[in-house]
Amino acid sequence: MRFTVFAQGGAAALALAFSMGSASAQQYPTRQITMIVPFSAGGPTDTVARLVAESMTRDLGQTIIVENVGGAGGTLGAARLAASAPDGYTLLLHHIGMATSDTLYRKLPYKTLEAFGYVGLVTDVPMTIVARKDFPPSDLGGLISYLKENAEDVNMANAGIGAASHLCGMMLLSALETPIQTIPYKGTGPAMTDLIGGQVDFMCDQTTNTTTQIQGGTIKAYAVTSPERLALFPDLPAMDEQLPGFQVGIWHGVYTPAGTPDEINLRLSESLRKALADPNVVSRFAELGTVPSTAEEATPEALKAKLEAEVAIWKPIIEAAGQYAD
Repeated sequence: MRFTVFAQGGAAALALAFSMGSASAQQYPTRQITMIVPFSAGGPTDTVARLVAESMTRDLGQTIIVENVGGAGGTLGAARLAASAPDGYTLLLHHIGMATSDTLYRKLPYKTLEAFGYVGLVTDVPMTIVARKDFPPSDLGGLISYLKENAEDVNMANAGIGAASHLCGMMLLSALETPIQTIPYKGTGPAMTDLIGGQVDFMCDQTTNTTTQIQGGTIKAYAVTSPERLALFPDLPAMDEQLPGFQVGIWHGVYTPAGTPDEINLRLSESLRKALADPNVVSRFAELGTVPSTAEEATPEALKAKLEAEVAIWKPIIEAAGQYAD
């Protein structure tokens, strides 16, 4: 008899807790939200995050502040989210590194496909192959030949293991089947500064970071990594034109901690879709050489599917390169 009473009481308590949780989700948000960016301020992912956060703030009626938690290829910021309360007040805007870190880092403090909830995809940023402005090759074909013939004398910058520039560079070296010295920096900013100053030879980085420099003539551009040429740079060939199959885009998504109520994830997804349709966001993304994700892509289901697929795609590439982080 006592067991029956206890069971009934437990069910009532669970029902009460569920109803309170639902009510809380319906009222969400009631206070400030933090959006973690796992890279330094001023970088390409930070730029995307701040545009999205500003627009979502207006829709949600609560301020979204961007907090930069850089380090370890984005895994410190992801770990910060994984350890956060699943209440919708801590988000993460991360790029393709969310998928690649699952293989790059052998001792992650979280399980990539289990530790997070999903809000939606944000954008898929193309990359550019750029070099110091006095780098000898004059076009993409010349660049490929030059790199193969002068591999021992050339260096390639990146923003650190796990950064977008590192991933693109790793794919490039795999496609060229040519080992080239790589120089990792602590962020995109320092790498670009040294490229402009001529201290390093070339790099592969997102249009969100290279567009201004290309247009200003402070660096030399050779190609884009999108399937086709970009309207922003119609004279730049796609890498696929010289290296068939070479395509890489740095997709971004918004995550919550695992266990966040579905109602909250859906509310955030709704707000994200509104932000991506915001004329100001669309315009600024265009200036940066990218476009917002579609309404169908900016959903929890689409982001979950994308992450799972990309983990599988990058695992053999990283394992073949043998470039791991501690």
